[in-house]
Amino acid sequence: MRSSLDADSPYVSAAVHGDGLISQQTRASKGAVTTQVESTVKGADVIQLERRGDKYIFSAARHGEPYTSTEIDLDVGAEPYIGLFLCSHNPDVIEQAVFSNVRIIRPAKPDFVPYRDYIGSQLELLDVESGNRQVIYSSRVPFEAPNWTADGSALVFNSSGNDPATRGRLYRFDLASRQPTLIDTGFAIRNNNDHVLSFDGTMQGISDQSTDAGQSTIFVLPSRGGVPKRITALTPSYLHSWSPDGKFLLYTGGRNGNFDIYKMASDGSGKEIRLTTDPALDDGPEFTPDGQYVYFNSARTGKMQIWRMKPDGSQQTQITNDEYNNWFPHIAPDGKSMIIISYVDRIEANEHPYYKRVYLRQLPIEGGTAKVIAYVYGGQGTINVPSWSPDGRMIAFVSNSDQK
Repeated sequence: MRSSLDADSPYVSAAVHGDGLISQQTRASKGAVTTQVESTVKGADVIQLERRGDKYIFSAARHGEPYTSTEIDLDVGAEPYIGLFLCSHNPDVIEQAVFSNVRIIRPAKPDFVPYRDYIGSQLELLDVESGNRQVIYSSRVPFEAPNWTADGSALVFNSSGNDPATRGRLYRFDLASRQPTLIDTGFAIRNNNDHVLSFDGTMQGISDQSTDAGQSTIFVLPSRGGVPKRITALTPSYLHSWSPDGKFLLYTGGRNGNFDIYKMASDGSGKEIRLTTDPALDDGPEFTPDGQYVYFNSARTGKMQIWRMKPDGSQQTQITNDEYNNWFPHIAPDGKSMIIISYVDRIEANEHPYYKRVYLRQLPIEGGTAKVIAYVYGGQGTINVPSWSPDGRMIAFVSNSDQK
């Protein structure tokens, strides 16, 4: 980032050297000598340069590890030039470099009001093993929470924002044509980001706010669209998982001011069954593919962490215990690992806001060392719902950037 295109312009840069050195380089004033702060990370796979007013934050990481960051204060003008650079340091040598996964992110303005002000959304596919990412769809109209269909041909997401003409509609995004198509959900046109496909792909469960004085209510309907059938009598209820045999739904319910995890027959018969009773927020429950366990997130030990229990609510066991607030465990199709979203920025344990720096992390199903697989600007709506590809190679998620 530099104040002008003059050769001796003030600038700040994130530099990757041929010998693996990673550094933040700076020219503080026009014509001054460049100074350098070396990163403790060597041979980084991902780097980031972030501007917050006159503060520049340089971050670097090897794939799988969290960022290591340094920051400086520097004035390079209100509207600096930004771009990529390549330098040989020797006028007689020609160098070559490959840039990959390059993106420019315009964050939300510092004074934005959550749930009133929105920025655009990007639908991304992530190769879990390599960390390679691909943006396949962008829109100024915000959208959230992609489900992957059982046949692998499409994704399902909900629109958000504050435009009543588009807010809360559900779309099927065809991966071949890269085009979204509206799903007919009947009267239920205020869907939030808690929608889930059944394991066999035939049914769609939605959390909709069109009825019950705007309180989130769970309905089910055919996955291609149709007439919604109400499941939960009590509200608010936020759907998170089908059982593998299709007989039960798992959801978070707000009852008497406390949010706990419940299950109920997917045909709406019988009464809901309460699985957690802790006064702290419990959320994001999901069945394992074999139906033997339910993973969820809970703030009962201070920060939001990942927990596990049996489908009857017994044997509640904490899985993660680290410095992040961790949300929404999504279990891989083979049942061996999970993806979670971890907030890097400081937030309250019971919040999962929009427009924050987050990691998508993978960890073994029994817990242990978590591996960072994506460095994302997102949060609310990024991976609220199960989003693994059927073959377990990829996940779909939403990142955010202002699109002017």
